[in-house]
Amino acid sequence: MTGTDAQKSGERADEAPPTRDRFRHFIVVPTRWMDNDVYGHVNNVVYYAYFDTVINRFLIGEGGLDIAVGPVIGVAAESHCRYRRAVAFPADLDAGLSVGKLGRSSVRYEIGLFPRGEEEVAAEGWFVHVFVDRATRRPAPIPAGLRAALERLTIG
Repeated sequence: MTGTDAQKSGERADEAPPTRDRFRHFIVVPTRWMDNDVYGHVNNVVYYAYFDTVINRFLIGEGGLDIAVGPVIGVAAESHCRYRRAVAFPADLDAGLSVGKLGRSSVRYEIGLFPRGEEEVAAEGWFVHVFVDRATRRPAPIPAGLRAALERLTIG
């Protein structure tokens, strides 16, 4: 990306990649054979599935989000990924998660994907959830238990 392209997208071309200490929560995400594309590396669209995995595992496991029948659900509003270097099956990734911004009914997650045990990020991104009432799909306050879990991930 050129400097001009980066400015248009709101990024800086010379921006340093995030380090592990930027993230508050990690899980291991294994790559799968089917994740590789014809070029021999994980296809770009699969990274978003990895983002979804680390976020939703946290929301369900740590925040008590009931995806089946809970009154509030999170819907994706926005996402972004910056690819720093390729990864390929077979590899395990350390998926790091933090909260960059926590609002009344929305949250912006920061995600970093690191090859297992390595310090150099392979991909980084962000993802925005808006929490809505399951029945009406209107914005709803983030439930207290979920908010408390998200606050633990907030970066300053």
